[in-house]
Amino acid sequence: MTATQPAHVNPADLPTRTKVFAFTLMCLGFFMATLDIQIVASSLRDIGGGLSASQDELSWVQTSYLIAEILVIPMSGWLTRVFSTRWVFAVSAFGFTVTSMLCGLAWDINSMIIFRGLQGALGAAMIPTVFTTAFVLFPPKQRLIASTTISALATLAPTIGPVIGGWITSAWSWHWLFYLNLVPGLVVTVMVPRYVDFDRADISLLKKGDYLGIALMSGFLGCLEYLLEEGPRKNWFSDDVILACAWISAICGFLFLVHALTAKEPIVDLKALALRNFGIGSLLSFITGIGIFCTVFLTPQFLARVRGFDSFQIGMALLSVGCFQLLGLVAYSLLTRVLNMRVLLTIGLVLFGIGCYLYVPLTNQWGWEQLLIPQALRGLGQQFCIPPIVTMALGSLPPSRLKSASGLFNLMRNLGGAIGIAVASTMLNDRLNLHYERLDEHLNAGRPVVESILQTQTAHLAAVGGDALNAANAGLGELHALLVREALVLTFSDTFFALALCFVVALVSVIFMRPFSIHSAPPTDAH
Repeated sequence: MTATQPAHVNPADLPTRTKVFAFTLMCLGFFMATLDIQIVASSLRDIGGGLSASQDELSWVQTSYLIAEILVIPMSGWLTRVFSTRWVFAVSAFGFTVTSMLCGLAWDINSMIIFRGLQGALGAAMIPTVFTTAFVLFPPKQRLIASTTISALATLAPTIGPVIGGWITSAWSWHWLFYLNLVPGLVVTVMVPRYVDFDRADISLLKKGDYLGIALMSGFLGCLEYLLEEGPRKNWFSDDVILACAWISAICGFLFLVHALTAKEPIVDLKALALRNFGIGSLLSFITGIGIFCTVFLTPQFLARVRGFDSFQIGMALLSVGCFQLLGLVAYSLLTRVLNMRVLLTIGLVLFGIGCYLYVPLTNQWGWEQLLIPQALRGLGQQFCIPPIVTMALGSLPPSRLKSASGLFNLMRNLGGAIGIAVASTMLNDRLNLHYERLDEHLNAGRPVVESILQTQTAHLAAVGGDALNAANAGLGELHALLVREALVLTFSDTFFALALCFVVALVSVIFMRPFSIHSAPPTDAH
């Protein structure tokens, strides 16, 4: 600290109004960064049309953002210690705003993927710093409100992203999905340096930064995500690039674990996982990340590919999740007065898991009416389980470890989402081929449905002057489209079933956690 700097500000001494306003500003930035992960989900077809991109290329519009976030989030604790919370948050908000504008101005799919990656990387630091700030600024009674608010935003943003995105794309164009960030981004950039002021920069930490850990972590996570995303499309290890990424990810991952467990000040505090509640909380954060991001990824895909919905129709079909999340927020706030957090967490995981399971019997006729109950249970479940997970994990840490471990905790949620989406994409590819082949085996010229389709096409073409050969070809084309549609429905059903099984693992882990509450004091030394 230089002689010109004021003394360190104790967050507890700040006026409540100042703390609430500072926290609100940070929540706005956090909401924008989280919202933009899935705001493009219901508009990918429009973006692909505008940028002349294939379906495979379009998946990287979401994946590049998530990968970049995953790489930067673990560094946020170290960055805030070096440059202070307010300047890291302000620079992050500014970078996020600028790259949002660049995404709206993208001229082809390659520029879009690059700008989306930069948007995710520059906005990533806003996510974990909000969690840390809630536990630093507020005493236990107010911390319950703060953690509930963050959890509501963390689950609401990815859920309503496609709803907002679909409406904006329908009303204006997909470019406004990104221009939407400009005004709030500038507000956060300008006001955070003035009102978020409770820690000091320590530039000397740059000299002893864990740059080796950053490099190993980046190689591990970056190559792992590329492997999971591109593997299904490139026949896995028969492709040289995929094979190379697998080796790099495995080697970097092993070296990163060894380094993180032996270094004096690693970039990620993996030793915090030895604290039972933090370890279980991180596991639950990973599983709920799979649930939140995969359902928001799969449902628009189903509605677009099977039902042929446009962006606005997809957004409206997903609206019920956000509505029930808001109802869940009210119900959760009331029930915290009579039920302990472990019970609320269990209720949330059960509802979330059942909500995913109720997608399994879906058919090619499902719309918003059939999705209502599964999405209602999912919305309520998300709101009931996320706040207790945040409280259990971060509330078990002493202040000295909060910044570093908060990055790891948030990494687990986004990593769960990124890996979950990649695995879901793999299942959609592999299971589609399997189901198509099985359905095709049961089709032959003697089956009534086959005869009906061929006769219908023959009669239609005969009425317009077509010949028998064209009628037969048209009939076969219709049969192929029918097979693909039904194979897709079965594939989505399998994927949602696998998703529901993840919550069985989550419920088992609840048995092993220690009792906790918002009023529990963290240990004074957890090293």
